[in-house]
Amino acid sequence: MEKVAGWYPAWHVALLYWTWLFLFTFGFTGAEITCRSCHSQVKPQHQHPQQGLLMHLRTDRGEKEQRRFPGEKGGERGQGAGMDAEDAGLQAPFDPTLSGAKISGWETRTLKREPEKVAGGSRPGEAAAPAGDHRRRGRGSGRRRRGRSPRGTAGPGGAAGREPGGSGAARFGLEELRLGSTTFALTGDSAHNQAMVHWSGHNSSVILILTKLYDYNLGSITESSLWRSTDYGTTYEKLNDKVGLKTILSYLYVCPTNKRKIMLLTDPEVESSLLISSDEGATYQKYRLNFYIHSLLFHPKQEDWILAYSQDQKLFSSVEFGRRWLLLHEGVAPNRFYWSMMGSGREPDLVHLEAKTVDGHAQYITCRMQNCSEATRSKPFPGYIDHNSLIVQDDYVFVQLTSGGRPHYYVSYRRNAFTQMKLPKYSLPKDMHVISTDESQVFAAVQEWNQNDTYNLYISDTQGVYFTLALENVKSSQGLEGNVMIDLYEVAGIKGMFLANKKIDNQVKTFITYNKGRDWNLLQAPDTDLRGNPVHCLLPYCSLHLHLKVSENPYTSGNIASRDTAPSIIVASGNIGTELSDDDISMFVSADAGNTWRQIFEEEHSVLYLDQGGVLVAIKHTSLPIRHLWLSFDEGKSWSKYSFTSLPLFVDGVLGEPGEETLIMTVFGHFSHRSEWQLVKIDYKSIFDRRCAEEDYRPWQLHSQGEACIMGAKRIYRKRKSEKKCMQGKYAGAMTSEPCVCTEADFDCDYGYERHSNGQCLPAFWYNPSSLSKDCSVGQSYLNSTGYRKVVSNNCTDGVREQYTAKPQQCPGKAPHGLRIITTDGKLTAEQGHNVTFLVQLEEGDLQRSLIQVDFGDGIAVSYANLSSTEDGIKHIYQNVGIFRVTVLVENSLGSDNAVLYLHVTCPLEHVHLSLPFVTTKNKEVNATAVLWPSQVGTLTYVWWFGNNTEPLITLEGSITFTFSVEGMNTITVQVSAGNIILQDTKTIAVYEQFQSLRLSFSPNLDDYNPDIPEWRRDISRVVKRALVEATGISSNHILVAVLPGLPTSAELFILPYQDAPAENKRKTENLEQISETLVQKLKQNFVHFDLKPGVRILVHAAHLTAAPLVDPTPSHSGSAMLMLLSVVFVGLAVFVIYKFKRKIPGLNIYAQMQNEKDQEMISPVSQRESIPNVPQSELMSPEQLVDEKLDVQPIGSISTAAEPQSTKEIPTYVNG
Repeated sequence: MEKVAGWYPAWHVALLYWTWLFLFTFGFTGAEITCRSCHSQVKPQHQHPQQGLLMHLRTDRGEKEQRRFPGEKGGERGQGAGMDAEDAGLQAPFDPTLSGAKISGWETRTLKREPEKVAGGSRPGEAAAPAGDHRRRGRGSGRRRRGRSPRGTAGPGGAAGREPGGSGAARFGLEELRLGSTTFALTGDSAHNQAMVHWSGHNSSVILILTKLYDYNLGSITESSLWRSTDYGTTYEKLNDKVGLKTILSYLYVCPTNKRKIMLLTDPEVESSLLISSDEGATYQKYRLNFYIHSLLFHPKQEDWILAYSQDQKLFSSVEFGRRWLLLHEGVAPNRFYWSMMGSGREPDLVHLEAKTVDGHAQYITCRMQNCSEATRSKPFPGYIDHNSLIVQDDYVFVQLTSGGRPHYYVSYRRNAFTQMKLPKYSLPKDMHVISTDESQVFAAVQEWNQNDTYNLYISDTQGVYFTLALENVKSSQGLEGNVMIDLYEVAGIKGMFLANKKIDNQVKTFITYNKGRDWNLLQAPDTDLRGNPVHCLLPYCSLHLHLKVSENPYTSGNIASRDTAPSIIVASGNIGTELSDDDISMFVSADAGNTWRQIFEEEHSVLYLDQGGVLVAIKHTSLPIRHLWLSFDEGKSWSKYSFTSLPLFVDGVLGEPGEETLIMTVFGHFSHRSEWQLVKIDYKSIFDRRCAEEDYRPWQLHSQGEACIMGAKRIYRKRKSEKKCMQGKYAGAMTSEPCVCTEADFDCDYGYERHSNGQCLPAFWYNPSSLSKDCSVGQSYLNSTGYRKVVSNNCTDGVREQYTAKPQQCPGKAPHGLRIITTDGKLTAEQGHNVTFLVQLEEGDLQRSLIQVDFGDGIAVSYANLSSTEDGIKHIYQNVGIFRVTVLVENSLGSDNAVLYLHVTCPLEHVHLSLPFVTTKNKEVNATAVLWPSQVGTLTYVWWFGNNTEPLITLEGSITFTFSVEGMNTITVQVSAGNIILQDTKTIAVYEQFQSLRLSFSPNLDDYNPDIPEWRRDISRVVKRALVEATGISSNHILVAVLPGLPTSAELFILPYQDAPAENKRKTENLEQISETLVQKLKQNFVHFDLKPGVRILVHAAHLTAAPLVDPTPSHSGSAMLMLLSVVFVGLAVFVIYKFKRKIPGLNIYAQMQNEKDQEMISPVSQRESIPNVPQSELMSPEQLVDEKLDVQPIGSISTAAEPQSTKEIPTYVNG
């Protein structure tokens, strides 16, 4: 519910008066589609959407604060909360912001249609926002309209003598008649600024009203009152003592299948409880809650079954109408939970929901309402889906999955396997809204890649897979809640009839269709205006344009209404001219289903339907108090003025009796800005002479500009004769319905075909009609399209039906063509040791009668004689990492085809260590190597950052060579990218022109405590450095110590020419010699030692001194390392000699033969030291060069796996303490 106007101290009361407001009705049968279709846009709310009428206070007489009506957003608020059309009974236009389940780029949206509606421009209390979202307060004033009365009796050319449906002027009676009414004041609630109303209807005389005082400063409800009437609103009883005098109520819910069951929710700021009544609110029982109810979803058939969504995204279920609750699932997406509502009604206790996984992905889950354990859950859609994309509506389930930057939409029909929805190839949708799914067909609005404020309308086949274009460039607008509102309206009571506002050359025009979008035409303007003057408006240059959008702002125009029980009557606001305009808005009515129109008011009025449309009630929009309204008994042809109260009343809202007859109406308002709430009950039964008899009706045939066959049938309805003032009673529907002979007009273009100027449906340039047989097997048959398909729900027979209907055709034998092999998730990467599932796809040919051979590239190959073994995919596990060439060959007696896939098999990268010298000389090449764990990871990318450079170097190799030309401390960072994992390591290197190195050794007992891990070596290096500084008095800036890996424990001491004075360029060589001599002397005298632990003293000794510049300032400086180097040289020479004479050595001959064996089809990683040469820095590529070379784009080809450096313990760890 919105935060609307607050209540102020008494000295402010003089500035306040009531705003206009109307309840709207949701017919439950009609709402079944919308029951969950709009709740994805509901934001988390601190309070719940109200059920029924919510009235607010005015902030200034004559101007209204812009507020939002707390209507129901679909499933959990409309059907879910239990307030349907016959529940509230309010005559209000449908609000598109309250219907539509947005799917991360698409939305289900029910059409602007309901049994009970108010027509007109801005009208009191228009439903415009999700109730309960009270965070947005009133912002400024709504548009103010001056009140003007009708112009009196029509002049020449008026409606006298015309049958309903003509376009003559409306007649207005000057005599004021009196309606029978009673008034009741809600005493003591003058301070309350919000109210909710429930009227059961269906021969029930009970009305419930919940009034509340919402304090906007505190952000909570501080007072509430519950009122109940048992005499249709003549009198009310206050029930505060029955629910608890100190109980503060916040919400009223009504069971949609048993309106005697009422549920009241207390304000959770005080207590979290439910009050339940089974006798229409006469008595209540209180039940405590251990969670805060955010929204409710009632079962469409089982009156005691409820789903409750909590503030912390938990879903609960109850089979006892809220008396007990069971936790179903945690992490449920807001408004993404549904009852199973298939037409067959199977599995009524099945719940569909979208839940968040531990790693943050969204998943579609189904489970039973009393058992949703991990073992009993089902996951109908394989893999993850986009967040907030699940929609369950009638026989269809929709999800969205974005890949490659494009959204892809999937549908499941009758809970079968999901299939990707097929739009025209180059529509490239960026947003989709499912408008309706009734009559076994999906109506969708799609915003394509080149559209911004318009959508294209598409209509599907029965299974919701193949879509064809119905209308282009339908106007859309953005609501305050971010909802997309499509200017499309389905006329109630007439199947296949829609109104849409289309944008043509920056002009918006209204079009009408009678055959579900097969043909669209402009609206013919009335022949005369309200005064009877002729209107010169010639099609197609001038026409009638209607506002189809129900605005989120209740004070802007754009309302339209129709009713199932009055199929021929449409009331709307609009204008006559070349385009739709917000200026000069008038009210229009059509009594013949949109063929002709009549102007009825020059100003905006709210028009309500009474007695199945036999009576129309119009109330003027004005900021002034009123005491009369207008009635029409002849479908808007003439109007009579009636007073409904003796004193002028500021009208806040109107509530009509739910049900088919709707003959009792309650007007909510106040006599002055200080008065109590006044409830005026109006009983219209007195205006009728009697109930209608058969002779009071006349037949009326539905037609479209004279064409009687609509949707393949001729339908004749009965209408009350205009001169009769009898009460109709229950609606009987069409009198007769006779099928028509099929013509070309009953067929639309099939998927892949487009209608040309000559009316023919021909294949689009991108469509290959023969592709329909690609999955067809020899011996079977398929439906060969003629380019046409009959409009769904069209009832025509014979005629051209046989000619235009798709013909069964034997599947042709074809050679395999268009072979593809892909992974199930569409990725080119897989994880070592995990199952990889491959799918084999063929554009043409018969897989079931072909031989399939798959070589996985790792030495393993399989063959299949038919497709049955591969329907669920071909699974394989790779034991090694690398790039594998997967090949598939499909062949039959007519030919063959092959395909190749290069699969990158990796394992997760866990650790990166950057290995490089801690000290080096200026202008000397230095090698840096990234050591990985595990060493065999897969395809990698290395990003190198040097010092303060803003541009990195990118390589596919884990080792680089570089030089430093400036002395000082420099940092090097390497980032290693493996799939979606990026790890990095940073090291510091000291660069000097001269330095010296001294090998250190330790007491043998240190080896007993050496675990040979980097952390231990860093700590010992720091301790040794501190001991050297304490023993010699030399500045720590001259000393760097690095403990080397391995046993016996040793270390490298670096003596650096630290610059003490800023002006001094560098230390002379003799200074380094003096420091070295001091260090060696102290070491020889055993002055350098440290305590490893109590009782364990370690002595530090000097081994030998090396002067810089060095060949490599690493552990290889030692004498033992030099001996090893010489040994390697001699071994290399020996290998060369052996190679030259290998044929004389039998053992080597055997080895050579083994090497000639066939290798596996695998591009495997090799050792870093075997495959990666030293690359000078000047030869490294910049990121731009890498892009030019396409190093990171080519998924296949001759790019070998980037070599992963091998982990070794012979890597020194240097520590600058």
